[in-house]
Order: sequence, then C-alpha cells, then structure tokens
Amino acid sequence: MAFSTIMDSNSYTGGGELDPTTDAMVEKRRSTLGPSYRLFYNRPVHLVKGSGAHLYDADGNKYLDAYNNVASVGHCNPRVVEAVTRQMSELNTHTRYLHGGILDYSEQLLATFPAEISSIMYTCTGSEANDLAVRVAEQYSGGTGVIVTEEAYHGNSALISAMSPSLGVGVPLGTNVRTVPAPDSYRIDPADLGRWFAEQVSFAIADLERHGHKFSALLLDSIFSSDGIYVDPSVLGPAVEVVHRAGGVFIADEVQPGFSRTGEAMWGFQRHGVVPDLVTMGKPMGNGIPVAAMAARPEILDAFARETPYFNTFGGNPVSMAAAQAVLDVIQGDGLAEHAVAVGDQWRSELRTLAAEYPFLGDIRGAGLYTGIEIITDPATKQHDRAQAQRVVDMMRENRVLISVCGGHGNILKVRPPLVFSMSDLDWFMTVFSGVVKELG
Repeated sequence: MAFSTIMDSNSYTGGGELDPTTDAMVEKRRSTLGPSYRLFYNRPVHLVKGSGAHLYDADGNKYLDAYNNVASVGHCNPRVVEAVTRQMSELNTHTRYLHGGILDYSEQLLATFPAEISSIMYTCTGSEANDLAVRVAEQYSGGTGVIVTEEAYHGNSALISAMSPSLGVGVPLGTNVRTVPAPDSYRIDPADLGRWFAEQVSFAIADLERHGHKFSALLLDSIFSSDGIYVDPSVLGPAVEVVHRAGGVFIADEVQPGFSRTGEAMWGFQRHGVVPDLVTMGKPMGNGIPVAAMAARPEILDAFARETPYFNTFGGNPVSMAAAQAVLDVIQGDGLAEHAVAVGDQWRSELRTLAAEYPFLGDIRGAGLYTGIEIITDPATKQHDRAQAQRVVDMMRENRVLISVCGGHGNILKVRPPLVFSMSDLDWFMTVFSGVVKELG
C-alpha cells in the first residue's frame, strides 16, 4: 500500500510477521469489515482495557496513550461511566420530547462561547456537524463555494468528504471547493503569516467566483491538525475579515482543538481573537459516546431554521447528553485547561532541549496538550523525512508508547494525549522518546 492520504499514514501494510492470534484477527477483520478500514502501526495493537492515559493489550501489557483525543478526560473515566450508566437505566429517547438534560447542558456549554454564539444543534458525529454547518452557511450566504486547507479532514459524509482533501484522490473534491495552504510557521515568517494566509483565502474566493461558484464559507480547524499542527495565535483574524467582506461565513471546526485541548482557551478559535459564525465539535465531547454539535450566531442560523425542520434521531439523546455533561464538568471542575498548559509547556521545553542535540528533530510546536514534532533530513533545507518519522512511530509503539503522524508529507509526529496526561506520564514518554531518538541519531 503506497502512502497517499492521512488515512494511509502510520497504517498497517501487511508486511512483517505477526503472532498467530494477531494474524488471525487481522484476517477476520479484513474479511468481515472489508479492506477500507485501516489499522495503526506495522504491528497492530490488540487493546482490551483502558484507564486514564493508559491502555492494556490482550496479554496484559501496559501502554502509554499519547495520541487519543476521543477519551479526552481519560479512558473509562469513572464519572462519565457513572453518568451514562445512570441515565441508561432511566431513559433514552430522541429530542422530540422535553428533557431537562439537553437544556441544562446547552446552557452550560454555550456559556463557554463568546456572547454572539447563542444557539446550538446536536448531531452524533463531527461529520454530521460539519455537514449541517455547510448547509446552514449555504442557506445564509446563497452560495455554495467552500474553502478548506490543503490537507484538511472534516468528515466522511458525501458532502463533507468532498471538502476533505486528506482523504486522497479516490475521494475527489467538489468543483465548488478550493484549497489553501496552511500557515506553515516553520517555513514562513511568523510575522507575515496573518497577511499571507488572508491573501491565500482572497485568491481562492476570486477563483471560486471566476468559475461561477458564489462564495459561502471558510471551513477551518484552527490548529490545522491534519495539515501539520500550526499553532501561531492571531493568524486567522485577517482571513476572517476577507471572508466577511465577501459575504461568506467562517466555520470553526473544533472537533480536534476544542474542549480545552489547547489549554489556554476552551476553544481553538479563541487563541486567534476571532468570533466564528458557526462552530462544530465532536470527538472528545462525550469521551467515546457519540455526540457532536453545531453552535451558531442566531442571525446566521435564522434563514436555515425558517425553511428547514431539523431532526436527528440520536443527536442530543439523554444518554449522550449525560456523557457530554460529565465530560464538561470534569474539564471545568478538575481544571484540565490549566493542567494542559502546565504539562504541555514542560513537555515542549524538554523536547526542544533534546532537539538541540539531534538535527533530524526540526520544529517543536504546540499548544496545551497538542504537539507537533517535525522530522527532517536537514535543518538548512527543512526537507521532510517521512521514512524517519515512521521509524520513530513504530519504535515508540514497540516500546508501548502510542503516537502517530500528520501533514501532507507524513513527517510530523502528532502527539495528542488525553487531557489527564500527568507529569509522570510525561516522564515515561520522554524516557522512551529520548531512547528512540538516540538510537536513530
């Protein structure tokens, strides 16, 4: 299997020998689930248990999870488990009946947004939330033209997969979609990034209009997770101004940077000093229970709401709301945003100290508990080194520390653990990572 998309990066390719049990499971998975599914790592991991930032395989071996953004408040968090169990034993139904859980949660969640964002609608997945947001943007703007970044991933519905270039050539972009490069702070002067990125958006809008597609929306993940994790604050302001002048809306996809992932703010867009028109969220929202949402400025939502009845059978159901409520309570009650800042800053400080000795470790960048590590061939040229990055990932896995890669060249280590990742977990990570780097260096 050749590397071609984000789904193929760090994937099991079928090479190498597996133990009989693992080999049988891989073959059964292939025959029952089909070949589109991907597994991580050259030697897949068979997990059976989780707790906090730790995972356990079928043989009882303990792993450090430095990648998982779904179980954001820790695997099998007892408060989430208790909340879901209690609600499941009482009631689970759809949103066409009154229920206090969804209302209480919505008020608490909306209080974390700027005052301009005061409406919320629920779905089951981030894909559905982005699908809904694009439809709302189209209704408001009267256009269909959408701009995304070159390696973006926003979901897998028919509409949104056509706006997710990271899925590769087998999933072609819509004729109404244009891509712009992410603001690469490692290769572009950070002082010029805001103006430069706004120019790219302006060029894309002009191209859409030139081809008969009225501009509708700029859809962005504010930490550029799939593109390579670019975290410079205040980059988006000029681009959002361009979007509004053109009559479009800014959709902030917070599926990855949201819910205190970046530490200093609840939402990734807040680091840029902008207020989106629409905000989507998902993955970490329910700590593994499917729940997602779209929050909106009411004036943006109004045209859609007047014309389109909305109903999602499972979106916002009481059990999912109980999970989401428990997650939000843990994040706010346990000070996980502040914790993410403290651990993340210490982490990147130690990584930069190590990088000073090993030239193939390029830029170290991140915010809160989200870090990107560029693997390069030469500090002078900053040439991407996908092969070395894959070696690091596989060696970390063999030492039972789980990470992955991102970026169009597959050379950026993506480190994104649960928010409960501790200083002792950091010590574990750095001990293994330093050993791997020294062996490869």
